[in-house]
Amino acid sequence: MGFLFSLFFFLCSFFANAQVTSSIDSTKIKIGEQILYTIKVQADTTDVVVFPEEQTFLPLEMIESYKTDTTFEASKYRFIKKYGLTQFDSGRYTIPPQRIIINNKPFFTDSINVEVNDVVVDTTKQKMYDIKAAIEVKNPPFDWLLLLYWLLPIILILGLVFYFFRRKKRKEAAERQLPPYEEAIVALKKLDNTQLLKENKSKEYYSNLTEIVKRYLDREVDESALESTSDELITRLMMHKDAGNFDFDKETIRKLDQIFKRADLVKFAKMNQLSGQAEVDRKTIEEIINETHEAVPEPTEEELLKNQEYLELQQKKRRRKRIIIGIVGGFFVLAITTAILIATLGYSFLKENIIGHPTKELAEGRWIRSEYGYPAVIIETPKVLVRKEMEIPEQLSGTILSMNQFQYGSMVGQFIVTVNTVIYGQSVTIDMNAGLESFLSGMEQMGATNMVVKQEPFSTEKGIEGIRAFGEFDAKLPNGKTMNQKLNYELLAFKQEAALQGVLVVYLKDDKYAEEIKERIINSIEIEITEQNAQ
Repeated sequence: MGFLFSLFFFLCSFFANAQVTSSIDSTKIKIGEQILYTIKVQADTTDVVVFPEEQTFLPLEMIESYKTDTTFEASKYRFIKKYGLTQFDSGRYTIPPQRIIINNKPFFTDSINVEVNDVVVDTTKQKMYDIKAAIEVKNPPFDWLLLLYWLLPIILILGLVFYFFRRKKRKEAAERQLPPYEEAIVALKKLDNTQLLKENKSKEYYSNLTEIVKRYLDREVDESALESTSDELITRLMMHKDAGNFDFDKETIRKLDQIFKRADLVKFAKMNQLSGQAEVDRKTIEEIINETHEAVPEPTEEELLKNQEYLELQQKKRRRKRIIIGIVGGFFVLAITTAILIATLGYSFLKENIIGHPTKELAEGRWIRSEYGYPAVIIETPKVLVRKEMEIPEQLSGTILSMNQFQYGSMVGQFIVTVNTVIYGQSVTIDMNAGLESFLSGMEQMGATNMVVKQEPFSTEKGIEGIRAFGEFDAKLPNGKTMNQKLNYELLAFKQEAALQGVLVVYLKDDKYAEEIKERIINSIEIEITEQNAQ
């Protein structure tokens, strides 16, 4: 009975493990090539299957986890999960068994052997370069398409509002630019096209009719016509006639007076007019406008010139107004865009990726590895260090044989990289603490004040011993003012027989990109060993 139970358990385990299989597309690759690792799971439709998502493929590295494919076959689901694996060192490796969870029970794949081969390079034709240090990427790539989805509707709405606003303004401006006579005739024709009389809106009709003739007289005869009452306007027209300013016909003024009085009765006393009276008054108004137009003398050349100057001035004002509206609109769109970016991505992302971040550009740019001074300091920097002329003080001319300084950056730019090498005479015993003090004094000459100095021993991988000094300080600018933010620094001083070497990095406090640059520079330092030290 026990044998049957064991056999049954073995068969169940066999069939259970048979649900999960794994394979790779190649057992031999070159360094850096991708292996496609595939896991296939056949399960019931009600089963819950969980695939590994972490780095469980060591010593191989998972570079991508592809989307799971699902197919239906023989009343069961077939799940196919693929991973992209790679390795950057040659050798023979084993992909360990992978655990797949099915209904909270673990199932394991078989281990698979992989061979990673070197890439054969002809060094006589292909120049060799050192492997660059890895750069940590904390933020995902910026999704410009998502930004477009946000901005496009806003810009479209603003554009439509601006278009219709400008169209209305231009239309009104075009009507205002018509000469007085043409403007009055156009207004009368528009009044004819209304349905005011058919809808028994006599009050609105007479209000529009009297306003048309008053506006015409205001522009052509009397500048206060619009602000005057009907009686005041008739009196002023009679005064213009008596003064000989215009050759008005008294009958014309009388007709206009009668129309004004009927209009006042309609507007204020709600009197009903006889049928057809409004049409007669409208025709009379047009005749009055025509007669007045003939009575008004033609403008002189001087008046035409002044009018032209006035029109040009108005055109300049309109152009200036359009420019102001465009600037305000552009600023408004920019403000909305900035607000959306800050709300969705944060101010720091906006500053680093849109506005720009100097040390971020240095960190992500192309770095340069070079040798500086003698004995050489081999160092990797984001920019080439430039030699600065150094004069040996007269009192040290017998002690110091040569001084070299190479530098990039300044206090104003809040980032400095400096390499110093000093060669002493053979009879001089170098005091590391004194050498460190000389380097710190050099920082004070560059504008460092209120320095906080911490020290600890330091040595390179090749055994060159030195001292590491680090801390923070206030920076005094060339104009005498002190910078608002503090600067951090890290100074490494090395000693070899008759040589003293120093590497200094100065950067803005709390600048994460500058911190990364500093670490990369410090980790890249190599010191050329002199023959005395080599022995």
